[in-house]
Amino acid sequence: MPGPSPGLHRALLGLWAVLGLGLLGLSAVAQEPFWADLQPRVALVERGGSLWLNCSTNCPRPERGGLETSLRRNGTQRGLRWLARQLVDIREPETQPVCFFRCARRTLQARGLIRTFQRPDRVELVPLPAWQPVGENFTLSCRVPGAGPRGSLTLTLLRGAQELIRRSFAGEPPRARGAVLTATVLARREDHGANFSCRAELDLRPHGLGLFENSSATRELRTFALPPDPPLLAAPRLLEVGSGRLVSCAMDGLFPASEAGVYLALGDQRLSPDITLEGDAFMATATATASAEQEGARQLVCNVTLGGESRETRENVTVYSFPEPLLTLSEPNAPEGKTVTVTCAAGARALVTLDGIPAAVPGQPAQLQLNATENDDRRSFLCDATLEVNGETLSKNESTELRVLYAPRLDDSDCPRSWTWPEGPEQTLRCEARGNPAPSVHCARPDGGAVLALGLLGPITRALAGTYRCTATNVQGQAVKDVTLTVEYAPALDSVGCPERITWLEGTEASLSCVAHGVPPPNVSCVRSGEAGVVEGLLHVVREHAGTYRCEATNARGSAAKNVAVTVEYGPSFEELSCPSNWTWVEGSGQLFSCEVDGKPEPSVVCVGSGGTNPGARAPPIPRELAPGTYICNATNQHGSTVKMVSVSAESPPQMDESTCPSHQTWLEGAEAAALACSARGRPSPQVRCSREGTPRTQRLHVSREDAGVYRCLATNTHGTDARIVTVGVEYRPVVAELAASPPGGVRPGGNFTLTCRAEAWPPAQISWRAPPGALNIGLSSNNSTLSVAGAVGSHGGEYECAATNAHGRHTRRITVRVAGPWLWVAVGGAAGGAALLAAGAGLAFYVQSTACKKGEYNVQEAESSGEAVCLNGAGAGAGADTGAEGGTEAADTAEAPAGGEVFAIQLTSA
Repeated sequence: MPGPSPGLHRALLGLWAVLGLGLLGLSAVAQEPFWADLQPRVALVERGGSLWLNCSTNCPRPERGGLETSLRRNGTQRGLRWLARQLVDIREPETQPVCFFRCARRTLQARGLIRTFQRPDRVELVPLPAWQPVGENFTLSCRVPGAGPRGSLTLTLLRGAQELIRRSFAGEPPRARGAVLTATVLARREDHGANFSCRAELDLRPHGLGLFENSSATRELRTFALPPDPPLLAAPRLLEVGSGRLVSCAMDGLFPASEAGVYLALGDQRLSPDITLEGDAFMATATATASAEQEGARQLVCNVTLGGESRETRENVTVYSFPEPLLTLSEPNAPEGKTVTVTCAAGARALVTLDGIPAAVPGQPAQLQLNATENDDRRSFLCDATLEVNGETLSKNESTELRVLYAPRLDDSDCPRSWTWPEGPEQTLRCEARGNPAPSVHCARPDGGAVLALGLLGPITRALAGTYRCTATNVQGQAVKDVTLTVEYAPALDSVGCPERITWLEGTEASLSCVAHGVPPPNVSCVRSGEAGVVEGLLHVVREHAGTYRCEATNARGSAAKNVAVTVEYGPSFEELSCPSNWTWVEGSGQLFSCEVDGKPEPSVVCVGSGGTNPGARAPPIPRELAPGTYICNATNQHGSTVKMVSVSAESPPQMDESTCPSHQTWLEGAEAAALACSARGRPSPQVRCSREGTPRTQRLHVSREDAGVYRCLATNTHGTDARIVTVGVEYRPVVAELAASPPGGVRPGGNFTLTCRAEAWPPAQISWRAPPGALNIGLSSNNSTLSVAGAVGSHGGEYECAATNAHGRHTRRITVRVAGPWLWVAVGGAAGGAALLAAGAGLAFYVQSTACKKGEYNVQEAESSGEAVCLNGAGAGAGADTGAEGGTEAADTAEAPAGGEVFAIQLTSA
């Protein structure tokens, strides 16, 4: 009998090893001393929190045990060798609980340590002063009550995000709680408006907890700088009742200037100043207006306040009253010759002066009288008053104007008798009259024509020239005057005096003259283009006189020029170049028959052939077919006529179409080589050449299928070219190029096989088959190229023929198909029986392998070098058959064996 398996040996050895190790472990435990344990041994709990303590021992049967602590307990759980208790509301900074058990008359103890921590929930920054002077120190103090342990606490004083001071309390006793951090800081300008705060950090990460942070509320610091000098006050020494005077108060070196308060007052009247800031300086300006009740000495006060401190300046101001002087005329608008009285008066304490003549004493008026004349019109009178206030002399004055009424006067200086103006620019025509009231002046033609727009800016035109009567009128009377207006303007050449086009007749006499308009009268001269001499007097006209002449008119106001086109007319005449005696017409060219004739005006030309046809001598399009022959051309205009004979011949460019050069042509392979069938129509007769596109055609005696392709044929004569693309196809007899079977070897009964036939031919060949007699159930593809059989039987074995046929011939090819018979089953069965006997005597190890020899379970190619390959080769060694095929096909080696009425074929391939 075979012995136990190696796996069983290994399991037994493992069990003995475990038992041995367990005995060793029990022995080691028996030798260990008994102990008590407290978990957790060291704990850090938030103040007011709770904690479970586990007290245990390894004593097998402890007598008693417990947990000693001063902390409050909430619940207890017990076991034989353990005790668990929950401690709640833990507030002591540090306690030491004791776990104990009584075992074998000994007391076992384990001592623990519980510490509490408190987060920095309150971080307080001591309030800052309301205002802090720049350059002086102030104190920052931060307090964090109750937070701890202090040794894990860090405090930081901040200005915005900038750290000012940072202090860690590492090394403090574990029971220490709360902390205070104080710092002295120098106040700076840039600290104005800055936010200060305190940040507290409790770092318990070394104890397995997190980092607890908190910050105080921010406190804003306001710094200021106020110079010791008082503000600068600018104010008038004197202030008149009812008048406003500007006062200003300025101060430099303030910080922040925008925070400063300014108080500005006149006596007990507070002013409302406008404040302008520029850096550290300010300027306050206000308008001070005094009332009659404030007359006398008063004080102007400016007070500046910043950061709880103030600076003040005072100035003395005298308020006084000084009314305006009064100047009156007995007749403000006096007729010429009237007596006028002028009076100047002021206040009781003022001294008045009228046109330089003072009054006798202060408080008395000054007067003068005059007889009004034209020269007194618009005369100005001045009344001046003076008043002495606080040692300073003040003055005021009043003026008025006398108007004297008189009749109009028209002087040559204001309204000249003759005017000369250039035409064009806008001018203001003025005819002014003296008089009071101001006279109205009206200038018009005596015959009731044009009226001058006096005093208005307007264009000067030649239509305004002429004599006008000007009348000046007011309530005192009128004045009349005649004036003459002359308008000068540059020359103008119009179509009436100087036409743009002039026509002369060859052989007659004519002269070139132009009349120009202008003031002063212009001088006119005409010169032919390209020549320097002036054209004067009568000319004997020839056609060379035709051309462009430039006529120029000149006066003092400018010049004008004009081009005059002179045309010389003459009778018709033919020239050989413009109307050749012999003319060739090209069909389809679109060319018109042209017989040009010289003459002015342009003659009409009529050409008539001998048959009465008209070739279209000048403008009409040429007919598609123009009959050659002799044509008579007659040219006529208003100055005469002439005749010429023209001989016409007709030609045409090359032309190819489907009838002369078919676009598709077919050759037969093996026929004698020939050129393309292409020709062209045209006069003179075109020459036709054809060449293949891409690769040139190889010259050979007979047609090859390589001659197929696209050819380009070009027809040429003296009038142009015509091209045509021709596609050449080469047809050839059919050839069966391939005849193959699938599978390539024999087929077992009931199996499937396919025959494929491929032929080369043009036009494409028709495929047909011939099968062995009695072969049934044969399937063909749509184009007969494939023959297929499903479920082969013996009658399907034999010779198959494929035939390819087209219009140029027929070609066949044969192949033999073999179907394996029942004799192969017996051979394969005998071989399998022998293999089974060998397998039965091989032993238990080979039996396991032999049981795997089942049909369809192996990849033959992979099994050839393995144990399975022995089985397969042994099964198939007793039988083999060769199957031949005609037409170049080959059969592979096969091995077959019967099993339960079925035949299985396995083909072995080399690795």
